[in-house]
Amino acid sequence: MNERLKSMLSHRLFWPVAVLVVMLAANTIYRPGFLAVEVNNGHLYGTPIDILRLSAPLILVGLGMTLVISTGGIDLSVGSICAISGAIACLHISQAPDQNNLATVFTALAMALGAALVLGAWNGVLVSVIGIQPIIATLILMVAGRGLAQLVTEGQIITINSGPYRAIGLGHLLTLPLAIFIALGAALLVAALTRRSALGMIIESVGGNREASRLAGIRSARMVFLVYVVSAACAAVAGFMMTANVSSADGNNAGLWVELDAILAVVIGGTSLAGGRFYLSGTILGALIIQTLTTTVYAMNISPQTALLFKAVVVIAVCLIQAPAFRAKLSRRRRGTPPPPASTQQRQKEEVTA
Repeated sequence: MNERLKSMLSHRLFWPVAVLVVMLAANTIYRPGFLAVEVNNGHLYGTPIDILRLSAPLILVGLGMTLVISTGGIDLSVGSICAISGAIACLHISQAPDQNNLATVFTALAMALGAALVLGAWNGVLVSVIGIQPIIATLILMVAGRGLAQLVTEGQIITINSGPYRAIGLGHLLTLPLAIFIALGAALLVAALTRRSALGMIIESVGGNREASRLAGIRSARMVFLVYVVSAACAAVAGFMMTANVSSADGNNAGLWVELDAILAVVIGGTSLAGGRFYLSGTILGALIIQTLTTTVYAMNISPQTALLFKAVVVIAVCLIQAPAFRAKLSRRRRGTPPPPASTQQRQKEEVTA
């Protein structure tokens, strides 16, 4: 029984799940109707449904970010790509004589997705071909992308009145929000491509040791290029959801700081920023934790000035309690066990220094 408990505690998803359960329980105590779900006009409504729906854009961005981080990179431009894709789609729809026409909406989505793929390819070329560090390469588009989004919208907020487009963020399917099914479909597609084929192992090998994978016959540069394109595609769909939720495109605020939440979701899910092994299920769980935390902040009427600080403290706590080294040190201190003795080489260095 003790071994089974240790195995459960050491599982990479145990502590994130425990934190999520604790947050839900705390919210239920603070507000007894927090977990209540009701049916209205054949649709499910309630705070848990809202958390799932609002988590969908972050899940999408997190899926792409997971693949990028697994190669040892980072993508800071996803927020700008969300804004650009949403702006292009809304601009095309706003200029159409019939905004509810399906052909118009699909054309707008195709144009915006194509632009996002070009931007993702730009990041991929900078990183994999030219050799610029990922944080610098994507920082360029993070800054310039906001200007590009403002250029598309001409510095204005573009409002639309399109039912089909609004359905991306607020529509329902089988009593649940359509956004949940879009995020679930994207997660299943990425999981099928990376876990039911050799693609996932190849991506992990590139992140673990790019030079060794190249010498083994893997085209590392091509894999790096691919993950940035996939990340941009996921960000574009997330941008559609964000703008559909409010039926408008704001080039300055759409997707603002979503890249940081996505990185936090990936880290909470157990994927190392150093690259290598990645965990899609952990990223999804991390996105749910972040959105639940955001909902908790609003439900408890915490002021916006302290909300980010509260959020940072909780995220740091989650990362610490799931870190094996931190738990081992905490366990030794609780038992009063002295730290392991220094090696002979370390003692010799200390004697020489003295």
